[in-house]
Amino acid sequence: MGDRNDRVPMMTRRTRRTTICATPAGANSKQANGSAGEKTSSQPSHSNRKVKEEKRVHEPVTTPRKERSKTSERFSCHVLQESLLSSASGYSNYRGILNWCVVMLVLCNARLFLENLIKYGILVDPIQVVSLFLKDPYNWPASCLIIVSNVFIMAALYTERRLSVGTISETTGTFLYLVNLTTLLFFPSATVLMLTSITPVGGAFALCVYTILFMKLYSYKDVNMWCREIRHTKARTLTRSHSCPSVAQSNGSAVHAHVSYPGNLTHRVTDWIGTTVDGADYSELHETIPGYGLFQNDRAHAETGSELMRFGDREFYQDWWNSETVTYFWSNWNIPVHKWCLRHFYKPLMGRGVNKWVAQTAIFLVSAFFHEYLVSVPLKMFRLWAFMGMMSQIPLAWFVGRFLRGNYGNAAVWISLIIGQPIAVLMYVHDFYVLHYVSQS
Repeated sequence: MGDRNDRVPMMTRRTRRTTICATPAGANSKQANGSAGEKTSSQPSHSNRKVKEEKRVHEPVTTPRKERSKTSERFSCHVLQESLLSSASGYSNYRGILNWCVVMLVLCNARLFLENLIKYGILVDPIQVVSLFLKDPYNWPASCLIIVSNVFIMAALYTERRLSVGTISETTGTFLYLVNLTTLLFFPSATVLMLTSITPVGGAFALCVYTILFMKLYSYKDVNMWCREIRHTKARTLTRSHSCPSVAQSNGSAVHAHVSYPGNLTHRVTDWIGTTVDGADYSELHETIPGYGLFQNDRAHAETGSELMRFGDREFYQDWWNSETVTYFWSNWNIPVHKWCLRHFYKPLMGRGVNKWVAQTAIFLVSAFFHEYLVSVPLKMFRLWAFMGMMSQIPLAWFVGRFLRGNYGNAAVWISLIIGQPIAVLMYVHDFYVLHYVSQS
């Protein structure tokens, strides 16, 4: 009996000790000391022991893993992501870098300006230049030539007015345009060649203005003719408003009102013309203004001209630097000229059944003519280097498009730009030097 009585307290103590250890944290203290103590005299049931053992098995495995995941989320600072300079990141906002480049450019030029100003002083007085021009304008033949260009603008405007009201026929209007545009090309070139006082720089600038004006007036003729054809075909009365559109301001941006034909035939220059005839939208017809945007086709001044004239279409070029073919380069490096050639030259030729390659060759011929026109006439010598350089683009385009792809094609385009055009310029410089300096000496 004594041995048995001695065993019971030992079991009781062991059971009590186990119960206390198995009690979850935060449980009532009475459950461990009071009520639990009352039941210590009896052994725990088999089911309770099984549950307690399962808790001991599972708790050490699950709890630390969850705690580690929460800790890693709390202190983690690295994720899988691309660099902002990588194309895979999709990031494209580099405005701060552009502003930095502009600031550095301004500071560098400001330093040179101040250095030259301190060292040499003011060499050119703008007021004196204006006074000299007003005193004797014939000493500025290039400027006078540019002022005379307004005569051709007014001739085109009054021709269109007569055509809009039916005073003259379409045949007569076409003849008048032919005379006007032909004179527009040959009058300034003859003036530059005959007057020795016109410098090559002044002559080149004047001919650039006349070339741009030629393209504008040619577009002016075509687009107004299309408007008349639509009006005659639909036989509907259009609202004739001879007033210019009012430009309203909305959140700092210009809102362009549309002008219907023949409301655009006025002396005031507007930014936009649109006409809708039975749903036919001609809202792109900004080319119908004869005197609009002399710098619009010059990519160097395109942004400035568009800002000053509040012009909405700012797509003057696309990604020509990624050109993998020669044709893609010439189609995207100067969008206004490309659209002019496409709308007024290429599509009309295709509409008449001309072959595609013949039409493209004709466009290169026209481009080669104007390139030579803008170089040879101001230099007063004819060497055809610019003409041959443009025409050589045709076999080059065929070769690159046929045999080269991807980066190889892009490299070929860049080589033609880096080597081809500078060689043509150097040839003109060499010939000009030989003609004017070596022969005289």
